[in-house]
Amino acid sequence: MHVNQTPITYFIIKGISDDPQLQLFIFLLVLLIYIFILCGNLTILFACQDYNLHTPMYFFLGNLSILDISCSTISLHKILIHFITGDRTVSYTGCMVQMHMFGSLGSADLLILTAMGYDRYVAICKPLQYHMVMKTGICAILASACWVLGFVQIIPLTFIVCHFSCYFSIEINHFFCDIVPVMKISCDDTSLLELLFFIEGLLTMILIPFVLTFVSYIFIMQAILRIRSSSGRRKAFYTCSSHLTVVILLYTTVFSQYLTPKLSSTMESGKLFASNKLFALFNTAAVPLLNPIIYSLKNKDVKMALKRSCVGLNPGKWNDFQPSWV
Repeated sequence: MHVNQTPITYFIIKGISDDPQLQLFIFLLVLLIYIFILCGNLTILFACQDYNLHTPMYFFLGNLSILDISCSTISLHKILIHFITGDRTVSYTGCMVQMHMFGSLGSADLLILTAMGYDRYVAICKPLQYHMVMKTGICAILASACWVLGFVQIIPLTFIVCHFSCYFSIEINHFFCDIVPVMKISCDDTSLLELLFFIEGLLTMILIPFVLTFVSYIFIMQAILRIRSSSGRRKAFYTCSSHLTVVILLYTTVFSQYLTPKLSSTMESGKLFASNKLFALFNTAAVPLLNPIIYSLKNKDVKMALKRSCVGLNPGKWNDFQPSWV
């Protein structure tokens, strides 16, 4: 195989499929999904402006919507541009930036979901202390920490990839620049990157947030089971059902995409790589699309906020309104 030791100035993005007959279908599907992602998450952000939704849960939900919009834009826009212009190239710098931004936003997404899990834990397990624990300042610090930590965690991985000097090919077998596909085409020694990717990427960025969220739900379920009335249990479970649904969806796709026995052996298989692209597409397109649907359809507070916004009611007339999750 030819080894390219000249300085790389651009890469070629292979895309989801090589079949020319599928290109129009893929373009229309991705465009439709992206439009729904924008509309759905912007609707959530619009609803969160309602006076009665100025609470920690919806503050974190607003952050999650911003992350979903940003992450899907970073990963999906190249598919749309490639179809319109026919140009599948991406500059070396643009590829590194896209890789860093996608990893950072994805990491921050998982951390925000962890913060939302802690919010649900306090609301259900320590309801009398909720307003004291989840103060506005504390929520702002938690959200800021999620964003900053998400961007900082990915820096060592990006730094190593940026110093690769040798590539077997300039064609990236993916629909955007991600760490694993770029690692696949490098002829440099990737053992350090694989080790760091496993230790920091998988353990720190994925497993630790998952464990913290899982522990929160252990305490939540214990608290729900201690509630004597069935209606009380249903109400308590309802307060975290939307978040739990999103967590299950996201972690299922993330684990399926990244938790593999060995990165190098996984990348050798074309079928496994194809399935990785499908999981990546679901993770970057379907999950951000489903999030606002789950939160709006299962959450009557959001629906009421949207109704009030649509009919132009003054929030001051709803002083007796109490969110159902309290």
